[in-house]
Amino acid sequence: MQGLMMDMPLTLTMIMRHGERSHAARQIVSVTADSPLHRYTYADCFRRARQLANALGALGASPDARVGTLAWNDYRHMELYYAISCSGRVCHTINPRLFDAQIEYIINHAEDEFVFVDLAFVGKLEAIAAQCPGVRGYVVMTDAAHMPATSLPNVHCYETLLAGQRDDFEWPALDERTASGLCYTSGTTGNPKGVLYNHRSAVMMAYTAALPDAVNLSANDGVLPIVPMFHVNAWGLPFAAVLVGAKLVFPGPRLSAPEVLADLITGEGVTVSAGVPTVCLPLLDYAAQTGRSLAPLSRFVIGGSACPLSMIEAFRDRHGVKVLHAWGMTEMSPLGTVNADTPETAALGGAARSEQLLSQGRALPGVELKITDEDNRELPWDGQQVGALKVRGLWVCRDYYRLDGQGGAHEADGWFVTGDICSIDPNGFMRITDRAKDVIKSGGEWISSIDLENAAMGHPAVAEAAVIGVPHPKWQERPLLVVVKKSGVAVVPADLISWLGERVAKWWLPDDVVFVDELPHTATGKLSKLELRKRLADYRLPDASA
Repeated sequence: MQGLMMDMPLTLTMIMRHGERSHAARQIVSVTADSPLHRYTYADCFRRARQLANALGALGASPDARVGTLAWNDYRHMELYYAISCSGRVCHTINPRLFDAQIEYIINHAEDEFVFVDLAFVGKLEAIAAQCPGVRGYVVMTDAAHMPATSLPNVHCYETLLAGQRDDFEWPALDERTASGLCYTSGTTGNPKGVLYNHRSAVMMAYTAALPDAVNLSANDGVLPIVPMFHVNAWGLPFAAVLVGAKLVFPGPRLSAPEVLADLITGEGVTVSAGVPTVCLPLLDYAAQTGRSLAPLSRFVIGGSACPLSMIEAFRDRHGVKVLHAWGMTEMSPLGTVNADTPETAALGGAARSEQLLSQGRALPGVELKITDEDNRELPWDGQQVGALKVRGLWVCRDYYRLDGQGGAHEADGWFVTGDICSIDPNGFMRITDRAKDVIKSGGEWISSIDLENAAMGHPAVAEAAVIGVPHPKWQERPLLVVVKKSGVAVVPADLISWLGERVAKWWLPDDVVFVDELPHTATGKLSKLELRKRLADYRLPDASA
């Protein structure tokens, strides 16, 4: 027997209509290249989204066209998110930090018909436009006064394009499984892989992200997504914020400028932010150096890579900000787990509390986790045994775009192999110990590079740290600690190793420390150990004969 409830599709159009009707006056504030602080309302945003949907039709975009965006976090990008997807087309966000050859590949593989581009990236597209014959036209996201001279073919000015369109549009009735967005992995090995989201997965992700044990969003919040809108839909925040009616604050091209972020937080009433650890460090340092407050910020979602305990404690102790340590992937839309307290974890103290804060948290409802050994046997959730993390769920991809099952990450029974190594405790709290390709195997035992990095980041002289395995004739591999020192602070390798000796197992201690001016990062701000290993390919341990 089936129930007698109305059957309405879960679509982003539903979220947009709710936001426009129930939260019409809520503000969206943006820093852009052509405006230091643009301010308007949800009502303004979605009125312009209707104009934009009409413009896409006038340009001749196919009903299911892939439409590329090469843009920062701002109100125009927000309009594109909704106008493209809610008109039945696919919003393909492109990471401008990728190499030109990767961007060219992505545009061609996605078969983008049009590409919308920020002023900052016009030159990047000019360099590859000739190699992207399928693109029928380009739209520069600015007004006529700031429109640059460009060699891009069939180019349009965004504001001029919108000005000629009506602001009424009949949004099509979409099946909830209609594709809504496309995002490619960063492609550190081989070509980037496309993850094709649908309306249902995007809506389910938005609902779940807003839950109290996730990001805990409401109409009383101001949300500052520092995570780029070109990276997994800014972790779903542009959808979740509209769902609950939260104020949105976008840093535009200034998302790496800590003084701008601090101004936005204090000036615009930001209570929630999100980003990777590499954007948090400059913000914390800037606040410490200037004495700036980060009030009213209360929650900071940190993911993308493991968050050091020192960073979690700095936000908590200096600013009263709770770090929501999270984990996910492009293939997961992206949130999979969030470390939100239970009554049991909130009661912990001392070392037990510190250990718990390093966990990436419990699976969100709708996501299932398991860990397996090298023979694919499922391991118990005892917090001790470590294995390969696999997932499945409501917003996990079942295949890669146009790879027809050849992506190599999906098992026959439907589980997605994440490439992470982790443990899960009896209460479901998951802790990443390494990426499978980064784990250090020394003398038959595993050493967690992430745990070593977290420990090293607690040293007062360390600004950033990375650990990689280097060959050893007896032990197979030994850890090498690579450090960026804080300015004006002196430290030598022996001091760091001695300091770590009080915090990690003796056999985990790095055999050496190398100081560098900077560490390499991927296009999404994560530490690139692949590039680091290349840079140190000729390195030899000082005593590899022991």
